[in-house]
Amino acid sequence: MLAIHRVARFCVNSIALIVVLALGLIVANSVNAATLPAGFTETRLTNALTAPTAMTFAPDGRLFIAEQGGRLRIIKNGAMLATPFVTIPVSSEGERGLLGVAFDPNFSSNSFVYVYYTTTTVPVRNRVSRFTASAANADVVAAGSEVVILELPALSSATNHNGGAIHFGPDGMLYIAVGDNANPSNAPLLTTTLGKMLRIRPDGSIPSDNPFVSQTTGINQAIWARGLRNPFNFAFDRVTGRMHINDVGQSTWEEVNLGIAGANYGWPSTEGPNPAGAAGVTYPLHSYANSGVNCAIVGATFYNPPASNFPSAYTGRYFFGDYCGGFIRMVSPPSYNTSVDFATGINSLVDLQVGPDGMLYYLARGIGEVVRIQATGGTPPSITDQPDSLTVAVGQSATFQVAASGSGPLQYQWQRNSVNISGATSTSYTLSNASLADNGATFRAIVSNSFGSFTSNSATLTVTGNSAPVGTITAPTNSTLYRGGQVIAFSGTGSDAEDGTLPASRFSWRVDLHHDSHSHPHMQPTSGITSGTFTIADRGETSANVFYRLTLTVTDSSGLTQTSFVDVRPRTSQITLTANPAGARLTLDGQPVTAPITFTGVEGVIRSIGVVTPQTINGSTYTFTNWSDGGAATHEITTPDADTTYNAALLVESVPSTTVFTEGFETHTGWAVTSGEDTARAGNWQRGLPQATAYNTYPMQLGACDGGLKCLITEPLGGGGNAGIGWYDLDAGRTSVQSLPVALPVSSRLTLNFRYYFSHLADATADDYFRIQIVSNGIAQTVFQELGTPTIDPAAWVGQSIDLTAYSGRSIRIRLEAMDAGTPSIIEAGVDNIVITRQ
Repeated sequence: MLAIHRVARFCVNSIALIVVLALGLIVANSVNAATLPAGFTETRLTNALTAPTAMTFAPDGRLFIAEQGGRLRIIKNGAMLATPFVTIPVSSEGERGLLGVAFDPNFSSNSFVYVYYTTTTVPVRNRVSRFTASAANADVVAAGSEVVILELPALSSATNHNGGAIHFGPDGMLYIAVGDNANPSNAPLLTTTLGKMLRIRPDGSIPSDNPFVSQTTGINQAIWARGLRNPFNFAFDRVTGRMHINDVGQSTWEEVNLGIAGANYGWPSTEGPNPAGAAGVTYPLHSYANSGVNCAIVGATFYNPPASNFPSAYTGRYFFGDYCGGFIRMVSPPSYNTSVDFATGINSLVDLQVGPDGMLYYLARGIGEVVRIQATGGTPPSITDQPDSLTVAVGQSATFQVAASGSGPLQYQWQRNSVNISGATSTSYTLSNASLADNGATFRAIVSNSFGSFTSNSATLTVTGNSAPVGTITAPTNSTLYRGGQVIAFSGTGSDAEDGTLPASRFSWRVDLHHDSHSHPHMQPTSGITSGTFTIADRGETSANVFYRLTLTVTDSSGLTQTSFVDVRPRTSQITLTANPAGARLTLDGQPVTAPITFTGVEGVIRSIGVVTPQTINGSTYTFTNWSDGGAATHEITTPDADTTYNAALLVESVPSTTVFTEGFETHTGWAVTSGEDTARAGNWQRGLPQATAYNTYPMQLGACDGGLKCLITEPLGGGGNAGIGWYDLDAGRTSVQSLPVALPVSSRLTLNFRYYFSHLADATADDYFRIQIVSNGIAQTVFQELGTPTIDPAAWVGQSIDLTAYSGRSIRIRLEAMDAGTPSIIEAGVDNIVITRQ
């Protein structure tokens, strides 16, 4: 689809389109209504869209919907207009196409509409253009009105990770979400706009207050935030101005991030909350695992409309969903860190919007629909999608489907010729092995709930003695293997007992990339040919658990169809990354790994391998010398046709270190409670001597500091003489203290070293934690974190080193925090001997 691609998994690992956003597209035909909370109902406005990608409301209430193929459609007064607002020539291969739409804040006076799309001219690139609505008819574009606002970098052969969402912020600036083009190394760099959130003026010029204006040049000065993989959706709260950015993950986490100027969201060094403690990274407000049926986060909207339709408890909530999971969830202020379900059962969700009427609208790619959700009292059912009449050949199956809204739960009963069909109580009914005796039969559904019932229209089944056509894919065959970059030729034949040989006009082809349990579009449906070619991508999807499916559908003159497919599978080889010394930190496609590591790759697919340099191993500092293939420290390889080992060689270097800051807590040096953050009922940080306590044989609080007489520990205010278990522990909240400002010098390497313990019983959860944050320019970023686990973790002093080079030349405060999220739990923590060194 679009863009959500999850390489390595959503593949939408893509959202896909998303979706696309590693959203990938999944093809489905279900018309089932979503499952909604009690008191809500939905109404389908259209299901006639083709591969929709995004939608937004015009200031006058019209709903504009982007289709991947380049059409911008309008829903006006509850119905979709026949004529598109504009049709733009686009490259729609993979997840490219028409991906975003926004309205100028002064639309009522200037009629400006902005779109984000992929160009067809070489080199192919993503572009932001402005169009003007016609003065004579605002439902169509003024001819010749396109003005190119921003040309983004030329795209590689990877067709995924395009981003594409565009919105005006409360400051009147246009914000543009751009994917990393399936090259993770793009995301943190200030030398490319790929993997970024951009900010420009409506005319395309760059605001002087953008955060990186002084650190880069040209178009890169538009960078507002970085470290994003595929931000397919984002949204502003119209009341508070708050911004949330959804970033589609790769193999583990989907993210909701707080939009902050200058932020680095960590990709590819981090994904979701892991690994914790990365210096300079802004971690997500909320993340959820994309294992199983989930694959890509989509949809972004705050519930703060001009007129409210939902109950007041929903005000300020942020709605998002998952392309494969088919759900809508919401997170609530003020923390926005815990989600709850709102709706489920949506077919390939791609976007969400709150309308000016206070209702929630969702865009589902699976059947090209826009659906409106509204709050109601108890309401009887209504049919939102009537069953269609069908024509099948003798021996074929016929499936009738219905969709309905109304207060749940809804019950369904199908009838044939107005007589109930036993056991036909779902949203669809399938008649198998149709015969001529079934010709003319009518089928309808009765939908009911505790408030009433509604009977659908009757659909007529036509069973013809005509034979269904037969299509045969003659090339490629199911035994065909591919490698990245390969051109695959396809061809087929079609015949029909009544029509004879079918002409090319009766053929339709499509190609989808399947990854794990989902798929992404590769070649859009193409009709009118009996042969052609498609090219296997050599970038983007790095997983080896993939294949391409070529599908042929042939249609005879009576409308009967037959579909067949062939799967083309990859050639694979094993790649091993080793290092001297063993245990060195490497990168694979930008993500951190530890040598040695072996993985399976698709031959011909381009990968990136790298080595962290310099790095510390067992107390010694090593720098990169060479890879065995002669490549630079970080370089691309083409997955070879045979199992291959790449070795990184590093040499020890001797670099003296100088102490910049030290804190042993032996005297009072200005550490103070963090205003507004210290919420614990008891057990707040204090400087003192620990009092040994234990649970059975497990130490919970140690009896001595790591060095000297004093350290920082969690104990109750006012102390106490009882040294029993739980007496000195943290209770019911967070304790937070921070240092006086520390001026860090300009240095190529700054390291924070400290000793700590964090102990708890088996009743701890991941909501309990010990962490260290660095506060700079009023923004606190977590650089180290240890979470609670449902096992006993005894106390022991351990050392930790954190890279602070990202804060070179800045004034910082060191913030220490511990959290007890559950009152029954026992949580203890201590910190000692904090040292910052430079090299």
